[in-house]
Amino acid sequence: MITYDFSGRSAVITGGARGIGLAIAQRLSASGASVSLWDADKAELDKVAAEFPADRIHTAVVDVTNDADTDRAAADVEREFGKIDVLVASAGITGPNVPVWEYGVADWRKVIDIDLTGVFLCCRSVVPHMRAKGYGRIVNIASVAGKEGNPNAAAYSAAKAGVIGLTKSLGKELAKTEIRVNCVTPAAVKTAIFDQMTEEHINFMLSKIPVGRFGQVEEIANLVTWLASEECSFSTGGVFDCSGGRATY
Repeated sequence: MITYDFSGRSAVITGGARGIGLAIAQRLSASGASVSLWDADKAELDKVAAEFPADRIHTAVVDVTNDADTDRAAADVEREFGKIDVLVASAGITGPNVPVWEYGVADWRKVIDIDLTGVFLCCRSVVPHMRAKGYGRIVNIASVAGKEGNPNAAAYSAAKAGVIGLTKSLGKELAKTEIRVNCVTPAAVKTAIFDQMTEEHINFMLSKIPVGRFGQVEEIANLVTWLASEECSFSTGGVFDCSGGRATY
């Protein structure tokens, strides 16, 4: 495994109590970072916090759709660690697997609020702290669905396409600073989020991956770790695939 030195760095990971977010947090912590896990599930946060060095872990119960929550949590991390060097926006849900004409309006708004507006609010809360310190790395977790548009997953696909656009815009806005902003577009990675999907939709996603298997959370974490490192110095506003050959552009 390639190692990166995150000693003295602090990282916020949303959706950090499970799945891709937790794998990223574990990788960054193993590389020396202090990590702040943001998640809506306090019980799960309390459970996983014990896996991290006591002097380099911070947790916050955060509703990423609430700007007061994200502002408060960012300020708490600044007080705890003195700065925020890295943001990984990983929190997300899939929503129902139904065609657009059957999609509930409340379901649509919930997916967009968490998967897109939540990323916007976390970036909006954290960027001022990064600008004040003159350094930062932001990695947003999008999806190959945001490029291709998965049938029966319109809200999820639209939200992830929005994350790609947001990443490109913010990357350009901060390009003349030392803050880099990129996103990752994984194909399906088998985590607890599969519990929100129909078996038919899961099989559809697998059929689209030329490698013939789902991704592993550690594989996403490997790519994110580089994007979150000082070595990622010239890439910004970029979209990085981790899709087992599915992505075609």
